[in-house]
Parts: sequence; structure tokens; C-alpha cells
Amino acid sequence: MSAVLSTPAMRASQSGWAASHATQYNDRIVRQFAVMAVVWGVVSMLVGVFIAAQMAWPELNFGIAWLSFGRLRPLHTNAAIFAFGGCALFATSYYVVQRTCQVRIISDKLAAFHFWGWQAVIVGAAISLPMGFTRGKEYAELEWPIAILIALTWVAYAMVFFGTIGLRKVRHIYVANWFYGAFIIAVALLHIVNGAVVPAGWMKSYSAYAGVQDAMVQWWYGHNAVGFFLTAGFLGIVYYFIPKQAERPVYSYRLSIVHFWALIFTYMWAGPHHLHYTALPDWTQSIGMVFSLILLAPSWGGMINGVMTLSGAWHKLREDPIIRFMIVALSFYGIATFEGPMMSIKTVNALSHYTDWGIAHVHGGTLGWVGFISMGALYFLVPRLFGQTRMHSVKAIEVHFWMATIGIVLYIAAMWIAGVMQGLMWRAINTDGSLTYTFVESVKATYPFYVVRFLGGLLYLSGMVLMAWNVAMTALAGKPSSTTIPRSLAHA
Repeated sequence: MSAVLSTPAMRASQSGWAASHATQYNDRIVRQFAVMAVVWGVVSMLVGVFIAAQMAWPELNFGIAWLSFGRLRPLHTNAAIFAFGGCALFATSYYVVQRTCQVRIISDKLAAFHFWGWQAVIVGAAISLPMGFTRGKEYAELEWPIAILIALTWVAYAMVFFGTIGLRKVRHIYVANWFYGAFIIAVALLHIVNGAVVPAGWMKSYSAYAGVQDAMVQWWYGHNAVGFFLTAGFLGIVYYFIPKQAERPVYSYRLSIVHFWALIFTYMWAGPHHLHYTALPDWTQSIGMVFSLILLAPSWGGMINGVMTLSGAWHKLREDPIIRFMIVALSFYGIATFEGPMMSIKTVNALSHYTDWGIAHVHGGTLGWVGFISMGALYFLVPRLFGQTRMHSVKAIEVHFWMATIGIVLYIAAMWIAGVMQGLMWRAINTDGSLTYTFVESVKATYPFYVVRFLGGLLYLSGMVLMAWNVAMTALAGKPSSTTIPRSLAHA
């Protein structure tokens, strides 16, 4: 453990490293999830680019039902979030928890079950969603047999993660583990409550809730899936990997704790802002809006803490493309966490909702924040996991960074413009009160922006393919390795 993750308790724990008898961390599970994160990243983005092309050229579905936008779109979101993002979170969390606790994971078998069970979930999604088997709930489309498998693999993951923390040889629990732990607990709660259904066949079920209650539970789940799966977990990456790559201590450890508690308390209550101007009671919508606005403070506190970790090492932004991925990720996090509260304001939401502005917001968060921080962490991990000192091609990392950055800027800018234009066209009225534009006219006006979105997505996908090549070459040139830790610290 370097002084990068600097607290008195953690520095004191380093004395045992001189011990002569050693055991090993389980880095096999980290390697497996890291490699699959890259694989699923390519797959999810390929599907995304294909359906983006369909928005501009609808005939690309070829008249085949399972290639239609409605079937492939949930496959794209599930693959991007749970396959690519999930595997990145699992790889980094297993890596971080072992090193910050200075123990091997509590159970190799449970970890292996977690890996293979999660891959089975992803394959199940890849088969069932194009076939049309869906619950019709955003981020919770998978039918009940697959949802049960998700729950089982998640229990295994929780047992390994928290069991490892229970065995730790360091009294202090580093803040990255706090964020990973909150992500694990909250996602389990969200999945189980929103997943309550009455089965009506092997691949058919009905929600246990009805009407507006069903909508409220769904968006309590949906927004907190963003808050804990796509935010808290990846903030765990920020608090470990940015200090390690920058070789600097966290800017403010105290701020990181304040960030943690403020974020997890506030996020839970922001979901109703997805249901403005619906049958949900107005007071509930307003509570969602207020908590969304409050959420800006802890979010930006965390962003500033991550960026300021580079204090005294700003030159690394010029020299190190991996640091660049991480810091630009935080910039997108700042953009998304400003934009989200702003869009939750009812008057703004009246313009933005149901438009492509929401698409820009979601992809700024997912591709800009989640994608970039995951790529940065994976570029950090892969050489170490395969006994190398660096990636096969640092130049390829540099090229990937610019391809991804230009691609996501094209994507977001096109959808921002399209979204505002759509909102204005839909609300424009003539003096006699009739609509100025038909819906078809708004679709026609949006067409050029769909083409730009496709080009931006294609550029982002190309960068991911380049990363896959770089990772493959690094893995082939090296050999799997494990980091040693003192045997006296490995067992209770």
C-alpha cells in the first residue's frame, strides 16, 4: 500500500509488508471481470451504434422483429450498464477491497460463482430481450427467472465483499470501500423491492404493484439504479484509482466522508422527478425536485475532491492519458450532476421531458462519466494483472482518449440541440391555439442530428475496439500474476 491512500491508520498498517512468509491475493477474479468488461463494452456499444443508425435509417431493422429498435434498445442499456459497467465495478471492487484490507478475498468459490452467474445473466438478457421477453420497466426489463439469478449472484458478491472487509488486518475501512458497500446494499434493496412480481409462466410476470404506485416504485428503483449502480460504485473507483495513478493523496479525506453520507442520504428521495406532470401526487413530485436540487452539493463536492487530488501534479494531464481519462470522467460527472437537478425543475422539465435532451443527459453520464472512469481504471489494472509494467501501446491509449472524447461531444451536442428544438416545436402554437408543427415535422427536423449522433457513437465504439486490441496484446505479451501479501496478514 503506497502513501497515496494516506491516513495515519493506513500508513501504520504497512509495517507488516516486510514479513518473509507470503500468500497471494486472488487476482484471477479481477482479471476475469476486467477482460469481460472490455468484451461487453464492445458488444454494448456496437448494439448502441446499430440502433442509433436505425433512428436515422429505419430500414436497417430489415423487417426482422428481433432486430427492431424496441427489442434491441433494452439490450443495449442492460449491456452497457450491467455488463460493461457491472464487470468494471466487480473487477475494481475485488482489486481494491483486497489491497485496502490487506487480505485475500474470503471465498474464491463464491467469487467464481459470482463471475459465472453474472455472465449467465448477461447471456440470458442477450437471448430473451431480442425475443421480446420483457417486464417493460426501465433498467428492470429482465423476466423473473433471470431476476432471481441476479439476486443469487448479488448475494454471493455481497458475502465475498463484506466478508473480506470482516477479515481485514487494517482497522480503518478506506472510503472507496464505503462507496462500494453502499452500492452493493442499495442495489440489492432496489432489485428485490422493484422485482416483486406474480409469475404467469416461465418468461411472463405481472408486477405486484399497480397504477401510480407501480410507477413510483419503478422510478424509485430507476433513479437509484443511476444513483448507486452508476454513481456510488464508480465513485469507489475515483477514490482509489485517481490517487494511485496520480501518486498523490486524496485531496480531502474529510470531504470524501461528507460526500459519502450526503450523497447516499439525498439520492434515495430524488426519483419522483421522473414523474413530473403525471398522476403522481404533486407534493411527491415536488419532494423529488427539492432533493434533486440538494443533490448538486455533494455531487460537486465529490467532483472537486477528485479533480483537486491532482494538486501539485497537474503536469500529469499532459503526460498521462490514463489520468486524462479519469479527470475528464469527473468533468462529465460534474456536467451530468448539474444538468440532472436542473432538468428536475418543473418548468425546465416541461420543455425537456420526452425529448432527446434526456438522451444527451443519460449518455453524458453513462459514456462520459461511467465509460471514461471505467476505461481509466481498466488501463491501470490490465498491465498489473498480466505482469506488465504498462499497456502494450501507450500511444493507442492516447488515440482512444481523443476518439472517445470527440465522439461523446458530438453525440451529446447533437442530442442537446435536437432535444431543445423538439421541446420548442412541440409547445409552439398559432394564434388560434392550434399546434404550429406536426409531430412528423419535428422528426424530420431531428434527422440531421440523428446522423451526427450515429457518427459520434461510431467514433466512441471505434475507440473501444482499439482498447480491446490493446488489452488483448498486453495480455498475450504477459502472464497472469498475483501480488503477494504477508501470510500473517492473510488469515485470522
